[in-house]
Amino acid sequence: MTWPTPTLADVLRARAAIAPHLRPTPTIEPPALGAALGCRAFLKCENLTPTGAFKVRGGINLLAALPPEERARGVLAVSTGNHAQSVAYAARLFGVPATIYMPEGANPLKVAATRGMGAEVVLIGHDFDAARLAAEERAARDGLRYVHSANEPLLIAGVGTYALELLEAAPDLDAIFVPVGGGSGVLGTAVVARAVNPAIRVIGVQAAGAPAVYRSWKEGRRVETEAIATFAEGLATRQPFELPLALLPSLVDEIMLVGDDDLTAAIVLLIETARQIAEGAGAAAVAAAALRHDELAGKKVGLVLSGGNITAEQLRTILNREPAIA
Repeated sequence: MTWPTPTLADVLRARAAIAPHLRPTPTIEPPALGAALGCRAFLKCENLTPTGAFKVRGGINLLAALPPEERARGVLAVSTGNHAQSVAYAARLFGVPATIYMPEGANPLKVAATRGMGAEVVLIGHDFDAARLAAEERAARDGLRYVHSANEPLLIAGVGTYALELLEAAPDLDAIFVPVGGGSGVLGTAVVARAVNPAIRVIGVQAAGAPAVYRSWKEGRRVETEAIATFAEGLATRQPFELPLALLPSLVDEIMLVGDDDLTAAIVLLIETARQIAEGAGAAAVAAAALRHDELAGKKVGLVLSGGNITAEQLRTILNREPAIA
């Protein structure tokens, strides 16, 4: 299948669709974070959306565009949590029935939030991809509009609106680091950055314990992994999706890996320097920038804090560890 590449015009249309329902999130430049990373660090706080993550932008944009017959039948999505909340939140806005499939070990905070927004939640499968297969069967059987977490140009255009806000606040960035799970966030960022200033380096960040997208990008072929070994559920996918796989080579400059120790240290660093709470995936951009400390010296760097949906138990465990970043 040939996938359309979202454009800046698509992102601008998405901003108009989202604006009645969602306020912009802040872009902040904490001096202590910049000092720790050795650069001017501009933090895009997507943890401060109503669902605690960037994906709500895409959910609103997509559901706003659905024809009445699809709204009436209802939508179905599969997610480890943040896409689930995005679809559930948007479905409630527009009065659309929503069913969400989530893996059995999904973050309980995200499960409860999704149910609290009125969606039916089905817990099934040992990981995201197992839940996804069950969800796709249900959508086909019941005629529901399946909202894929990445193979949706309207989602990419929707989440790209945070990059618009970031570059309005800091238009002369040298680089932007973006967490990569399914890939919608990094693609939305790249679409906007390429249009505003092609010299901006867009760097995706994936967990070393879930490197399917990284390996596919690096090797120039589709690579699936058999298992996942990361606590960052927002980065925990075993296989790349078709749309991101088609667009990443032309839009994204680099994808890099970070370890779970890097992620936990970045969560602590964000609390200490920016007073912001990040989940594992949300801290990935900061973790990556810390690994590139020398390379980024003196540069202006955008860091996408993509989500803050971390449980109290996870946070206690992390804070009791010795941080890897001084």
